[in-house]
Amino acid sequence: MNDPQFSRVGAVAVGVALAACAAGMLASGAEPAWVALVVGLAALSCGLSTLPALRSLTFTAWIVTAVVAAMVTPQVFQPFAPGTAAYKTLLLLLVQAVMFGMGTQMGLRDFAGVIRTPLPVAIGLLCQFTIMPLVGYGLAIAFRLPPEIAAGMVLIGSCSSGLASNVMAYIGRANLALSITLTAVATLLAPIVTPFWMQTLASSLLEGTTIDLSFLKMMAGIVKIVIVPTGAALVHDYLLHAGPRGKAVTWMVAAVGAILSGVLLSGALVVEDADTAFATELAAWILGGVTFGAFYHIAVSLLPRLGDAMPAVAMAGIIYVTGMTTAEGRDNLIAVGVALVVAAALHNLLGYLLGYWMSRGLGLDAQSARTVAFEVGMQNGGMATGLAVEMGKLGTLGLPAAIFIAWMNVSGSLLANYWRRRPLPDSVRTPDPTLA
Repeated sequence: MNDPQFSRVGAVAVGVALAACAAGMLASGAEPAWVALVVGLAALSCGLSTLPALRSLTFTAWIVTAVVAAMVTPQVFQPFAPGTAAYKTLLLLLVQAVMFGMGTQMGLRDFAGVIRTPLPVAIGLLCQFTIMPLVGYGLAIAFRLPPEIAAGMVLIGSCSSGLASNVMAYIGRANLALSITLTAVATLLAPIVTPFWMQTLASSLLEGTTIDLSFLKMMAGIVKIVIVPTGAALVHDYLLHAGPRGKAVTWMVAAVGAILSGVLLSGALVVEDADTAFATELAAWILGGVTFGAFYHIAVSLLPRLGDAMPAVAMAGIIYVTGMTTAEGRDNLIAVGVALVVAAALHNLLGYLLGYWMSRGLGLDAQSARTVAFEVGMQNGGMATGLAVEMGKLGTLGLPAAIFIAWMNVSGSLLANYWRRRPLPDSVRTPDPTLA
């Protein structure tokens, strides 16, 4: 990747892409010009990956490409008719793949950060789960967004942070150990906190609609979408270090999960009571996650490179899911347009600003405050998308998440590179316990 010839090829690709983008934007709006714009953005995304100085912007460029492509040719992101069982299944599997890929970058040791640094973790979580839902609610009202899109602003604000915040904390030389711990713990808390804020804030925005904001249903949805795939990745991490007894117990649970899932899928077990059926299905998902994690552990032992590919799988998945969300919400985005884009941008920027200064006001050092700024300002768009799918409202509830994802990766990259060029003196940096 550091070969000068290879870098020159990348530079040429970037130049060609910029020319194509300029031609597309300056054109009168004819279809060929917009196609040229999409092709130019794709070429730009490929070109950035060959330039060491700009490589960190590659994922951002692909997100923007997906959003533009979905607006120009939505059918590319709709292999099945929206609303059909096949379409919903594909979306669920993609979101779970994203969450699993993110989970492989975590480990059980990351939760030990709560014990090592309880106060910074508590402050970070407080900022994470208060600033963004309240700011999202306020912006939804201020911009007079349609009810379901307004509720989507609360939804993306109520979710936990994701892998992107860890990446930006690393690039920006923030407190990476704290960032990973906050993401891990916030993910575990999401099944409780996210439904709470949706019922507390979004319910007033959705008066007169038929959207079901059942706490238990939302909690179960987050468990299926986030906790199960993330937990499956942690099962693999556990098996890497477990003793013989721990491995034996894990494999027994995995076997039970495989049997229960097989019985339910085959239709051999029919539960008529609604509450019992709900609990049985949720148990099957959780135990099935253990099964998947155990078999993934075997797969990685046979194919070591599989583990290295999982971050790329997560990034590719979120790019395509963003495109699917934008494609389904295309008409709503055209109708709301600038208002939603500005609201999403403000939501993100206020997250950085308030996250930084609120944590500073509560006593965190500057490096940890930078970390909290990323954790607050950058949300888990995959979680919001998955919940929107569960509620059958991807094109409205999920639309703010798609716009937010695109914008936060642009702003996050810029902020991380800005802070990277302005490192803090050692006197105001928190020692990284992972390096001790």
